[in-house]
Amino acid sequence: MSGTERSGFGGAIFDVDGVLVDSPHEEAWRESLRELMEGPWSDIAGQTSYAPEKFTAALYHERMSGKPRAAGARAALEYFGVPDLDRRVQEYGEHKQEMIIRLISEGRFSAYDDAVRFVVAVKSSGIPIAAASSSKNARMFLERVDLTRFGASGNLHEYFDVDVSGRDFSQGKPHPEIFLTAAEELGVDPGQAFVVEDATNGIQAAKAGHFSAIGVARVDDVDALAAEGADVVVTSMDQVDLEGLARHELVRTGDTR
Repeated sequence: MSGTERSGFGGAIFDVDGVLVDSPHEEAWRESLRELMEGPWSDIAGQTSYAPEKFTAALYHERMSGKPRAAGARAALEYFGVPDLDRRVQEYGEHKQEMIIRLISEGRFSAYDDAVRFVVAVKSSGIPIAAASSSKNARMFLERVDLTRFGASGNLHEYFDVDVSGRDFSQGKPHPEIFLTAAEELGVDPGQAFVVEDATNGIQAAKAGHFSAIGVARVDDVDALAAEGADVVVTSMDQVDLEGLARHELVRTGDTR
């Protein structure tokens, strides 16, 4: 990694789902499990604690969000006490993937304008940027975000200097491997970079890797993100003080130090 010293941040690393795009991952996980329980798995449904209304947003964000596909599937099936876990994890993950591809192709997602504005502003300030999502679908999302109305050209995926999303890392979040890899490919030391995350395990991963971290509270989880050590928590990326980045500070607009 580069040992170059600079007064401000030398790199920015962004999660994708929940940070940059309002993806249909939660819907895909929820609906694919419902289809399995009402169809191929109906014979074992009564042996589990599953009910459609029990697959809540809180369950998704606390146990599944930010994890690789197999880990997310396992977390949900363990929660509901589904038997024959190893075989069903693969089946659930494959069924969810088929559904997410369909939802993406139907345009069933949107970019967060505040986040895209922030990405454009950060790169325009001279800070290299990386995408780092556990999802193998991250590139498909980013390629479908047109930057024209944000004062840039091309699509959002083309705008990133580095993309490590969807790789088969040996350790998933909350392990920092994905962020450390992104920093290495950006050529920046972790202490000179910040991570933007919406999930608690993502903030845990950032802090474990000695990165600064912005928590984006999209689902009324300000306190949970702060409790994991996020340096600043916002409900919109517009609330991050861009001038603070040049001072190596993560602060909200209007905050003073």
